Amino acid sequence: MANNRGVVYVGSGKVEVRSIDFPKLIDPRGKRCDHGVILKVVSTNICGSDQHMVRGRTTAPEGLVPAIVLNDLMDLTRAAGAIGIPGLYVTEDPGAKDTAARGGSLSLRLGLGWAKSHAFFTGQTPVMKYNRALMMAVLHDRIKIAKAVNATLISLDDAPSGYADFDRGVARKFVIDPHGLLRKRA
Repeated sequence: MANNRGVVYVGSGKVEVRSIDFPKLIDPRGKRCDHGVILKVVSTNICGSDQHMVRGRTTAPEGLVPAIVLNDLMDLTRAAGAIGIPGLYVTEDPGAKDTAARGGSLSLRLGLGWAKSHAFFTGQTPVMKYNRALMMAVLHDRIKIAKAVNATLISLDDAPSGYADFDRGVARKFVIDPHGLLRKRA
Protein backbone atom coordinates (compact mmCIF):
# COMPACT_ATOMS: atom_id res chain seq x y z
CA MET A 1 0.00 0.00 0.00
CA ALA A 2 1.60 3.21 -1.18
CA ASN A 3 -0.68 5.46 0.87
CA ASN A 4 -3.37 5.17 3.47
CA ARG A 5 -6.65 7.01 2.93
CA GLY A 6 -9.82 7.37 4.93
CA VAL A 7 -13.04 9.35 5.21
CA VAL A 8 -12.40 12.37 7.44
CA TYR A 9 -14.96 14.65 9.12
CA VAL A 10 -13.90 18.17 8.13
CA GLY A 11 -16.80 20.19 9.50
CA SER A 12 -20.55 20.35 9.80
CA GLY A 13 -22.12 18.66 6.78
CA LYS A 14 -18.82 17.78 5.15
CA VAL A 15 -16.58 14.72 4.88
CA GLU A 16 -13.64 14.20 2.55
CA VAL A 17 -11.38 11.35 1.55
CA ARG A 18 -7.87 12.26 2.69
CA SER A 19 -4.48 10.66 3.13
CA ILE A 20 -4.02 9.65 6.76
CA ASP A 21 -1.13 8.23 8.74
CA PHE A 22 -0.67 4.49 8.86
CA PRO A 23 -1.39 3.09 12.32
CA LYS A 24 1.60 2.28 14.50
CA LEU A 25 1.97 -0.64 16.88
CA ILE A 26 2.78 1.56 19.86
CA ASP A 27 0.78 1.82 23.08
CA PRO A 28 -0.18 5.19 24.63
CA ARG A 29 3.05 5.23 26.68
CA GLY A 30 5.15 4.93 23.52
CA LYS A 31 6.04 1.29 24.14
CA ARG A 32 6.25 -0.98 21.09
CA CYS A 33 3.43 -3.53 20.83
CA ASP A 34 5.16 -6.62 19.43
CA HIS A 35 2.11 -8.89 19.50
CA GLY A 36 -0.37 -6.53 17.83
CA VAL A 37 -1.71 -6.52 14.29
CA ILE A 38 -2.81 -3.91 11.80
CA LEU A 39 -5.84 -4.96 9.81
CA LYS A 40 -6.65 -3.97 6.26
CA VAL A 41 -10.25 -2.81 5.93
CA VAL A 42 -11.87 -4.90 3.20
CA SER A 43 -15.23 -3.15 3.46
CA THR A 44 -17.18 -0.87 5.75
CA ASN A 45 -20.43 1.01 5.55
CA ILE A 46 -21.99 4.39 6.10
CA CYS A 47 -23.74 4.18 9.45
CA GLY A 48 -26.68 6.28 10.57
CA SER A 49 -24.75 7.20 13.72
CA ASP A 50 -22.07 8.83 11.54
CA GLN A 51 -24.70 11.26 10.32
CA HIS A 52 -25.04 12.87 13.76
CA MET A 53 -21.43 13.94 13.47
CA VAL A 54 -21.65 14.90 9.81
CA ARG A 55 -24.69 17.07 10.52
CA GLY A 56 -22.76 18.90 13.23
CA ARG A 57 -25.01 17.42 15.91
CA THR A 58 -22.20 16.27 18.21
CA THR A 59 -19.09 17.82 19.65
CA ALA A 60 -16.84 15.81 17.32
CA PRO A 61 -13.72 17.84 16.53
CA GLU A 62 -12.92 18.75 12.93
CA GLY A 63 -10.32 16.43 11.45
CA LEU A 64 -11.76 13.38 13.21
CA VAL A 65 -11.20 9.99 11.47
CA PRO A 66 -14.12 6.88 12.78
CA ALA A 67 -10.69 4.82 13.62
CA ILE A 68 -9.37 7.68 15.85
CA VAL A 69 -12.42 7.35 18.11
CA LEU A 70 -11.71 3.65 18.62
CA ASN A 71 -8.03 4.31 19.18
CA ASP A 72 -8.84 6.97 21.76
CA LEU A 73 -11.18 4.54 23.51
CA MET A 74 -8.43 1.93 23.57
CA ASP A 75 -6.03 4.54 24.98
CA LEU A 76 -8.42 5.39 27.81
CA THR A 77 -9.56 1.87 28.67
CA ARG A 78 -7.52 -0.01 31.25
CA ALA A 79 -6.09 -3.45 30.56
CA ALA A 80 -8.79 -6.11 30.53
CA GLY A 81 -11.44 -3.35 30.47
CA ALA A 82 -14.38 -3.27 28.09
CA ILE A 83 -15.32 -0.86 25.32
CA GLY A 84 -18.90 -0.44 24.25
CA ILE A 85 -19.92 1.69 21.32
CA PRO A 86 -23.65 2.31 21.07
CA GLY A 87 -25.21 2.77 17.66
CA LEU A 88 -27.01 5.88 18.82
CA TYR A 89 -25.88 8.00 21.70
CA VAL A 90 -26.16 11.54 22.94
CA THR A 91 -23.12 13.33 24.29
CA GLU A 92 -23.83 16.92 23.41
CA ASP A 93 -26.00 17.95 20.49
CA PRO A 94 -25.27 21.58 19.59
CA GLY A 95 -27.99 21.54 16.91
CA ALA A 96 -30.80 20.30 19.17
CA LYS A 97 -33.92 22.40 19.71
CA ASP A 98 -34.20 21.31 23.36
CA THR A 99 -31.84 22.93 25.89
CA ALA A 100 -31.31 19.65 27.76
CA ALA A 101 -30.42 17.76 24.56
CA ARG A 102 -27.88 20.45 23.64
CA GLY A 103 -26.11 19.53 26.88
CA GLY A 104 -26.36 15.78 26.26
CA SER A 105 -29.40 15.02 28.40
CA LEU A 106 -32.63 13.35 27.37
CA SER A 107 -35.99 14.03 28.94
CA LEU A 108 -37.52 10.62 29.73
CA ARG A 109 -40.91 9.85 31.17
CA LEU A 110 -39.63 7.54 33.89
CA GLY A 111 -42.97 7.58 35.69
CA LEU A 112 -44.62 6.01 32.68
CA GLY A 113 -41.80 3.47 32.43
CA TRP A 114 -42.23 2.62 36.11
CA ALA A 115 -46.02 2.30 35.78
CA LYS A 116 -45.59 -0.11 32.86
CA SER A 117 -42.70 -2.02 34.54
CA HIS A 118 -40.30 -1.27 31.68
CA ALA A 119 -36.68 -2.38 31.79
CA PHE A 120 -34.17 0.09 30.36
CA PHE A 121 -30.89 -0.99 28.76
CA THR A 122 -28.15 0.98 27.08
CA GLY A 123 -25.26 0.02 24.83
CA GLN A 124 -24.87 -1.86 21.61
CA THR A 125 -27.49 -4.02 20.02
CA PRO A 126 -27.19 -7.44 21.69
CA VAL A 127 -25.87 -9.16 18.57
CA MET A 128 -24.55 -12.13 20.51
CA LYS A 129 -28.15 -13.24 21.04
CA TYR A 130 -28.81 -13.72 17.36
CA ASN A 131 -25.58 -13.44 15.37
CA ARG A 132 -24.95 -17.19 14.93
CA ALA A 133 -28.48 -17.92 13.67
CA LEU A 134 -28.38 -14.89 11.37
CA MET A 135 -24.91 -15.78 10.08
CA MET A 136 -26.01 -19.34 9.32
CA ALA A 137 -29.13 -18.10 7.52
CA VAL A 138 -27.00 -15.78 5.36
CA LEU A 139 -24.36 -18.46 4.67
CA HIS A 140 -27.01 -20.99 3.66
CA ASP A 141 -28.68 -18.45 1.39
CA ARG A 142 -31.94 -18.37 3.35
CA ILE A 143 -31.77 -14.59 3.90
CA LYS A 144 -30.69 -12.04 1.30
CA ILE A 145 -29.54 -9.21 3.58
CA ALA A 146 -27.99 -7.07 0.84
CA LYS A 147 -31.20 -7.19 -1.18
CA ALA A 148 -33.38 -6.53 1.87
CA VAL A 149 -31.53 -3.31 2.75
CA ASN A 150 -30.85 -2.28 -0.87
CA ALA A 151 -27.08 -2.39 -0.33
CA THR A 152 -25.12 -0.33 -2.84
CA LEU A 153 -21.39 -0.89 -3.28
CA ILE A 154 -19.37 2.33 -3.65
CA SER A 155 -15.68 3.16 -3.83
CA LEU A 156 -13.84 5.07 -1.12
CA ASP A 157 -13.71 8.08 -3.44
CA ASP A 158 -17.52 7.99 -3.70
CA ALA A 159 -17.98 7.98 0.10
CA PRO A 160 -18.61 11.74 0.44
CA SER A 161 -21.46 11.57 -2.10
CA GLY A 162 -22.72 8.42 -0.33
CA TYR A 163 -22.84 10.35 2.94
CA ALA A 164 -24.75 13.17 1.21
CA ASP A 165 -27.24 10.71 -0.35
CA PHE A 166 -27.65 8.91 2.97
CA ASP A 167 -28.32 12.25 4.67
CA ARG A 168 -31.01 13.02 2.08
CA GLY A 169 -32.75 9.80 3.11
CA VAL A 170 -32.24 7.60 0.06
CA ALA A 171 -33.57 4.09 0.58
CA ARG A 172 -30.12 2.48 0.35
CA LYS A 173 -27.34 1.26 2.58
CA PHE A 174 -23.90 2.14 1.26
CA VAL A 175 -21.08 -0.41 1.50
CA ILE A 176 -17.66 1.16 0.96
CA ASP A 177 -15.17 -0.98 -0.97
CA PRO A 178 -11.91 0.93 -0.31
CA HIS A 179 -9.61 -1.36 -2.31
CA GLY A 180 -12.03 -2.58 -4.99
CA LEU A 181 -11.84 -6.12 -3.60
CA LEU A 182 -15.61 -6.68 -3.44
CA ARG A 183 -16.19 -5.27 -6.91
CA LYS A 184 -13.64 -7.75 -8.31
CA ARG A 185 -15.57 -10.65 -6.76
CA ALA A 186 -18.98 -9.48 -8.04
